[in-house]
Amino acid sequence: MYNRYLVQADICRIHHIQYTMDDFRIFTSIRYDPSFLKVPELGYTNVGWNQNPSPFYMLDLHRDRMLRAAIHWQWSDAITLISGDEGLKYLHEFLQNITIGVGSSPHRIMLSLARDGTLDYQISPLPETHLVNLLPGHLPSMDDKEKNWDQEDNKVPIQEPEYDIFLDSQKTAKSEFTHYKTTFRDVYNDARKRAQINPGDQKEVLLINNDGDVMEGSISTPYFWRDGRWVTPPIPTQYRAFEGSGGNDGTTRRWALERNLAVEEVIPANSLVDGEECWISNGLRGFIFGRVKL
Repeated sequence: MYNRYLVQADICRIHHIQYTMDDFRIFTSIRYDPSFLKVPELGYTNVGWNQNPSPFYMLDLHRDRMLRAAIHWQWSDAITLISGDEGLKYLHEFLQNITIGVGSSPHRIMLSLARDGTLDYQISPLPETHLVNLLPGHLPSMDDKEKNWDQEDNKVPIQEPEYDIFLDSQKTAKSEFTHYKTTFRDVYNDARKRAQINPGDQKEVLLINNDGDVMEGSISTPYFWRDGRWVTPPIPTQYRAFEGSGGNDGTTRRWALERNLAVEEVIPANSLVDGEECWISNGLRGFIFGRVKL
């Protein structure tokens, strides 16, 4: 079975495909990074999937998110492919095979799953990222800004680089395509264009829903300091049109919530302050420090 999916993936890498709402695929971006193999010996605990020797960042959470989307759209072949322990094992073996020969440097794996259960992928290099930013023990308290944190002992993420965080100038409606991550990404691409963000820029734009609340970032989950804690917009596990802020149930978001790095709370866009410090996270670069620019 593996060879059939690998051939389909190789074809997709050669031919660029424009996806629409009719032929979209479920999509996720996974960090391949051999430095994760050192996690146990470096004393990291309670980090989930990467407590075990695997170079794939939070792979089980990526699988779970893709599976929830496949169940939502009732894609029976896709569900069969990635369900259960066997499905997770298959994904791990698939990724191992496509990363043979890429070397010891980090890479981005853009993985998509079709209705018929075929997997496509693209691989490209990624910059190095500190492990403390990928697997933080906690986000630094804004009430202890003057404290000199010992980053090795406390697993506090490093505040470099610093991203500029903008608000989108238009509102975005909640939908299945903002809740589940798919190859249909027009609303995110449009938001980045309006914010004049180019590839490689250390910038992010926050999408705002029709209620005037922060949904999510165009490629990340945001976290803001409110009432002595870090908070992130509420999102249900399964899509429900009138529940939550409308954003994506991201892998690093779920990881952070399960470890009490943050809690869910509605974040009105008009509560943000120019220069406000915040964090964003995603499955490629982990947790990144940011500052709101209004």
